[in-house]
Amino acid sequence: MKTHFDRISFLIAILLFGVLALLATLGAQLGWIRSWAGDVLAVIWVYFIFKAALETRPVYLAFAAFGLAASVELTQYFMVHFGVHISNPTLRIVIGATPDWHDMLAYACGTMIVIFGELASGVAWRARMVER
Repeated sequence: MKTHFDRISFLIAILLFGVLALLATLGAQLGWIRSWAGDVLAVIWVYFIFKAALETRPVYLAFAAFGLAASVELTQYFMVHFGVHISNPTLRIVIGATPDWHDMLAYACGTMIVIFGELASGVAWRARMVER
């Protein structure tokens, strides 16, 4: 693994951040769709942040993004268990306040979307190279 700057991944991460911000601020009426889609997109967003800065196998980055999301969920669980409350509203939105195993399912779906997306793009890239 080495560091580098991937402009396309960085631009995708910025775009996904915008979508996540819109979901968080304007998507209140969407209910569970907002939270579930936000969790799926959050893992994909973290993946592209990692991909913009690190050069390694995509599956490693995908699992690292899942691990980070799972760590946040575990933190939420411990905060509820030990009665810790975050008073900063922005931090409470980012970290969340309620642990839910459905979030882990959303994180896993986001991870699988990334892995299958990378596999599909790799297959398409190899097919274009064979045609030449």
